[in-house]
Parts: sequence; structure tokens; C-alpha cells
Amino acid sequence: MQRNSRMADWIRIHARNVPHRRCLVTETGARTFAEVNSRVNRVAGELVRLGVTRGDRVALFATDSAEYVETLLACLELGAVYVPLNFRLAPPELQALLRTAEAKVLFFSARYAEAVRALDVPGLEATICYDGPAGDRSYADLLARGADVEIDVEVDDADTVCLAFTSGTTALPKAVVHSQRMVKHLVVQCLIDRRMTSTTVHYTASPLFHVGGMNYVLAGIARGHASLILPAFDPPNVARWMASGELSDVFLVPTMIAMLLEQDAVRTGDLSAVRSIGYGGSPMSPALLRRAMAVFDCDFLNMFGSTEGGCSASLTPEDHRLALDGHEHLLGSIGRAVTGVDLRVCDDDLREVADAEVGELVFRADATMDGYLGQPDATAEVLADGWFRTGDLAYRDGDGYLYLAGRKKDMIIRGGENVYPVEIEDVLGEHPALREVAVVGVPDEHWGEVVRAHVVVGPGARFDEDEVRAHCRARLAGFKVPARFVVHDDLPRNAAGKVLKRELRRL
Repeated sequence: MQRNSRMADWIRIHARNVPHRRCLVTETGARTFAEVNSRVNRVAGELVRLGVTRGDRVALFATDSAEYVETLLACLELGAVYVPLNFRLAPPELQALLRTAEAKVLFFSARYAEAVRALDVPGLEATICYDGPAGDRSYADLLARGADVEIDVEVDDADTVCLAFTSGTTALPKAVVHSQRMVKHLVVQCLIDRRMTSTTVHYTASPLFHVGGMNYVLAGIARGHASLILPAFDPPNVARWMASGELSDVFLVPTMIAMLLEQDAVRTGDLSAVRSIGYGGSPMSPALLRRAMAVFDCDFLNMFGSTEGGCSASLTPEDHRLALDGHEHLLGSIGRAVTGVDLRVCDDDLREVADAEVGELVFRADATMDGYLGQPDATAEVLADGWFRTGDLAYRDGDGYLYLAGRKKDMIIRGGENVYPVEIEDVLGEHPALREVAVVGVPDEHWGEVVRAHVVVGPGARFDEDEVRAHCRARLAGFKVPARFVVHDDLPRNAAGKVLKRELRRL
């Protein structure tokens, strides 16, 4: 007999209690909780006929869609493990990750059919195409043949529900093991700290293969509110939705916010229905944040987290208002620990450091991964006695607010001095000519490393290196001022919107 609550029960509960409430909203309409539950049952039933059982891995290589969400829910119904994959993977990367995950079934978008046909993955028994006949089966065929019958599989909180590959911004992706316990905690935490209600209509610009995408949508399933699902982030389209009066809450990465501020629908439309904007995934300069707060005129929340542990810190709407009321330094903070998280700043021996001293962010919570699949040494490097070492450097002020100093691996050592890229990026971000910035360390024969700034110039602006360097010298110690500048049309990013600094270092 099932003794604990299950994630699979969330869709069933709302299909029973509020069957006609909207669950998934798309460009072409909406599906109610009852409709989604029926479709999930049919897909789950056909997966059983394909031999999928509790613990089997089901991979997804597709752009976002309502069908993608239904597949996640079908996996939960069966106790299977969903493996969401970055749709920008090159064919060799896709094959390597599928082999690592030992996927039994692969769902995919038709646009990736050529890469899927070329796969050589032992144990991959079926491919299912969402939007055409390109695979062994089509999604439409699963729905047509499947029966609307609930499948009751007993699961445990220790069971794995997801293998989420890291974004690989500094190294090759690792498969992060998410348990039922972890994801349940992440969802409850999201509902509390993002303040979701049953009337929320939420859009997350993070793709569904990303922890910030799938878990926001799962939170909507758990709470019984609607989620807008778009294939990919498109600035004009998202701006139109934000001005439509339909959306109440959104999650964006800072680059996307900058793009939206340039859209006519944002500049001239009625944004009064937008209640809150959560942001995260990468640092946002205080200058961009001030501008966004003025234009959108809604609550803002900085959500700081990782694939390995979800959201661990947040700068709340109240903190943002306090910043505008004379405490502007808070705009550079990631806030304080969120619900259920013990978050500390520690040295290499996990001893807490003093306020204002830079150390590594470490935390423990129920929303922490079990480890990296098949990589015990890599797991041991970051998990110690229940504490997760994030690899993020930060310091805490006297009021308990946390401020990032960069990734531990990104820290620049120039002539024996530690230089933290975030500090320089914040200063560069204040310059009106610069739209985006990223700072890295590069080898130097004399200093060991020097600072190199990669910048994107704003619309209609001109880059004057002497002027920008003078701007930095007025605000930073001399050894922190970039020795070199590189101007780009755009910065290299992964599909989650994070800047790939490893690629910048190679230039």
C-alpha cells in the first residue's frame, strides 16, 4: 500500500477537484486539468506496452510543449525516471548523454529527426516523435491507442524521478540525480517563496529541460494553477503575452529582461496584470535591475540556485522595495536563504567565515541531489556530511544578506591578488554604452593572469575603450581594471541563457 504522497497524485487531485480549471496554456488554446490527466493516462498506458516500468529512464530531446509536460507526468505515474536533455546538443553529445543515462525510450521533436536516426545507443528500444511520423511511434499514436485508465505504481521518496544534466558552463555536463523527496521539496519551496496561488498564470522562460523550467511547471500542477508553455523564448511574443492581461507571474534570466525592455509591447503596453517577475540563472547588474523595476512596476524576486539543489537564496519583493527606499546596495544581493535551507559561507574546511569575508556558499536541505550518476569521486567533492558545496564565492553583510563574488573556478589571481569577476561586471554594467558584460581571467607572462572584459554594446551606442577604462578606474582598484576588452555582437550562451565563460577564455 502507498504510504507517502506521490508527485503523480498532483494532476489526479486537481483533475478530480477542479476538472475544468486551465492547466496548460499554449498559443493555440488551453487544456484543463481533466484533459491533461486523461492524456497522461493514455501516454502512460502505451509506455507500459513498450515495456517501461518503475526505474526505467525516459529521455526527452525537444523544444517546450504541452506534450513535453504530459510526458513528465506520465513518467511520474509509472515511477519511471525522466531525463530532459538540452535541445542544443550536437549529435555526439546527445549520444553520449543518452548512453550515460541508459535511456530506454526517447521522445523528440521532428526537427531533430536526423540526429535521432543516427543514434547508436545500446538499450534504446523506442523513439517517439511529438510532431510527426519520424520515430518508431508518434505521440498522436500513443494518445489514439492508449486507454484513459489510472495506473497505480507504489513509489518511495528515495526513488529517483529525474536525471538532470548540469548546464556544463565550466565542464562537461554531469547527470544530477533528483529524488522524489528532492523535487517535492523544491515544488513546495517554489510555491511558498514565489507566492503562487490557485489563480496564478505563470510563464517560465527557462526551458523544460532546465530545473528552473520543469519545476516551475510542476509547481503549477501541484498548486492547481495554469502555466503558459511556449516553444522557446521569443522577445516580441513574450512581451505580447505580458501585455495581454493573461499572465500574472513570470520567470526570466537577466538577458531576457534586457531584451524585453526593448520591445514596443513592453514600452507602450498595459503591464498591470503582471504581479511579479522572478529572475535568476546569472547575475543581473543593479543598473539593469533599476531600469526593469521602473518599467514593469511589479514585484521582483531574485531566485538563486543550482541544478544540484534548486533555489537556495532569494531577494524578496520587500527587499527590492527596501533597496529603492535608500538601501540601494541590496540590488547587488542574492538575498537570504529560502524556506528549509541552511545556507552558510565557509572556508575550504567548511568552517563559517566572518561577515564581509569571501568564502564558498554551502547549504543543506531536503532539496539536495543524491549525487552525480556514476561519478562517486565528483559527488564526494561537492557533498560532505549532507552539505553541498556550490562552487559559488560570496560574502555576507551584517544583516545576513549574501553577495556573489563569482564562481570559485572563475576567480582570477593577478599577481597574488584575488579578483572576483562579479564586482567588475557590476561596475561595467553601470556604463550606459554597455548592454552586456562578462569578465574572465586570461594567462599573462608577468602577472600570471589579467582581467579581460567581453562586452556587448547597447543599441545606438559606441564603445570607447579609454572612456570605459576610466569609468572602471574611478570605481575599482587598479589591479581589477580590465587589461583588455573584446567587443561582441552577442555572448556565447547555453540554452538556459547562462554565459559560457569557458568559450570566452578560449578566444
